[in-house]
Amino acid sequence: MQRAAAVAAKLREMKLSATAKKIEDGVDETPTYMDFPTEHLIRIRKNNVTERVNREIKRRTKAIGAFPDGQSALMQVCTRLRYVAASDWGTKRYLNMNHLFETELMNNTETAEASAG
Repeated sequence: MQRAAAVAAKLREMKLSATAKKIEDGVDETPTYMDFPTEHLIRIRKNNVTERVNREIKRRTKAIGAFPDGQSALMQVCTRLRYVAASDWGTKRYLNMNHLFETELMNNTETAEASAG
């Protein structure tokens, strides 16, 4: 919290008050990923999947060169995303959700026991 306040103050000095406000408003949400199981933290913290998809889109659009309009570029990107989603690479499971299901089940059981008791 103190670090975020210092960063926001520095941004205000640089006349970037809108950015400083974003940091101040979002500082409470920043550590929410820590609530997930430890098995998920490494996957949540990194964005390799997103980077891989972006590289694939960039590779395909560079091969085309110039697009006549934005609609054709969008169609090319959508085609590439459909290909990735349909391929083996797109069907790989990134997170094992069983950890979250077990945690939710335990929370529901505790809540039911507390309200019954």
